[in-house]
Amino acid sequence: MNPIAQLYAPLPPQPADLRRCCGRFPTGVTVVTALSGDVGGGMTASAFTSVSLDPMLVLICIRNTCSIRPLLLEIRQFAVNILAHDQRECAEYFADPTRPRGSCQFDAVDWSPGSCTGAPILAGASASLECELADVHEAGDHSVVFGRVLSCAMTDGLDPLVFFASNFGTVADLPPARLRLVRS
Repeated sequence: MNPIAQLYAPLPPQPADLRRCCGRFPTGVTVVTALSGDVGGGMTASAFTSVSLDPMLVLICIRNTCSIRPLLLEIRQFAVNILAHDQRECAEYFADPTRPRGSCQFDAVDWSPGSCTGAPILAGASASLECELADVHEAGDHSVVFGRVLSCAMTDGLDPLVFFASNFGTVADLPPARLRLVRS
């Protein structure tokens, strides 16, 4: 018998089980930003991936109750900042629900406006992509937001910030995987 199968109880998973299980998949960390005049927002997201090269599309997943969601639907442009290994504080800041709202939340970070969208491009990011909204699909308590890539830039030599098992680190910092019972 498969040794992994022996560790898992045959019960339907609970949301906490799914969260822990998916937490075993290391992801990069991004900050999605949007800005139009005095209206702006940002959010930390690890649910980001490339979708297509022709046309050039990426996707991000956003909780339906997230304050940036209506902003993205309204201004239809955003940036995805792929964070570098030393930007943990930036990731934590944009994940903090108590940070200021509106464009003033960007006063706490060094950024410049993207050349295509004006969306904040965070200084020190490993890479950044400017996008226009291509499509949105409701999926449970989240929306899957597709962006058509208008521009992309990267900085060579920067290791990415990684999120794994509810911890930030670099690829070299990832702890070894350990098998354990998800539900008993």
